[in-house]
Amino acid sequence: MRGGAVGNRPLSPPRPRDPADERVGLLEILASDPRTWPLPQKQTRWTLAALQRAAPTYSQYSLSGIWRILAGHTLRWRRGRDHLRSPDPDYRAKLAHLAALCTEVEARPADAGLLYLNEVTYYRQPSLSSGYAAVSSDRPRAERSTRSNAATRVVAALDARTGQVTSRQARQIGIRELVRFYQTLADTYPGRRLYVVQDNWPIHTHPDVLAALQPQESPFPFLRPRSWPTEASPQAKRLDLPVQLVLLPTYAPWTNPIEKLWRWLKQDVLHLHPHADDLLALRALVLDFLRSFEKGSLDLLHYVGLPPPT
Repeated sequence: MRGGAVGNRPLSPPRPRDPADERVGLLEILASDPRTWPLPQKQTRWTLAALQRAAPTYSQYSLSGIWRILAGHTLRWRRGRDHLRSPDPDYRAKLAHLAALCTEVEARPADAGLLYLNEVTYYRQPSLSSGYAAVSSDRPRAERSTRSNAATRVVAALDARTGQVTSRQARQIGIRELVRFYQTLADTYPGRRLYVVQDNWPIHTHPDVLAALQPQESPFPFLRPRSWPTEASPQAKRLDLPVQLVLLPTYAPWTNPIEKLWRWLKQDVLHLHPHADDLLALRALVLDFLRSFEKGSLDLLHYVGLPPPT
């Protein structure tokens, strides 16, 4: 039908005097839960049909007309993304404490260092991802092994000032490996007090780990399972390592820049890798990747979102 209408419904409603007001109104609707509206069918996502029924302004117009209005306000059907909000009541206080430590370390780099620590697990089998191939040919293959999908753990620390990466690789990362890693950090940065920023994995604050470090000065409590001991065991090493633990907000991986180093590792080494039948070769590739940053890297600082040294 001519005249910009489908049946008795115009393709698009008349434009309001202020398009900005219309966009704000649409955003308010789209941000609300459709189940709180008087719709005949309860649903968790907004659709064009739901908008047509819920908003009197658009009830007389076609679905294509409503789509054009949304498109005109740059409102489109988009794929969702995972999102997590930290439940930590000290979220802002912990980040403010971290910012103060960054300022302190920046003022005296010869005496102190700030490192972001994290662990990652990777597996024998290659991870599936995209790669270039001819459209007419078979897609890129992740060649898998018939052997068990053995896991390897890595613990690493990223120097917030230089981009230097110190790492350790093992089948498992537990109390003993963490203590050895802290010894490595102390040897790598002799004469410096190290603030090691990390998440709340309970092993990080196990009494046997803390026994190897100097007395802790964190203004925030360390969270551990209630069944764990509160005192170090007789076998724990007492090393007086100059390491202070700085705990990030709980369930907030986006606050730890070294998480992006693992993304780089996956992109360059683990996706579609050809070494499923040679675990030692795969582990060597991972070590080579991490060692490429052991002298520091401005590119890595930029990649993870940290400022370059001044």
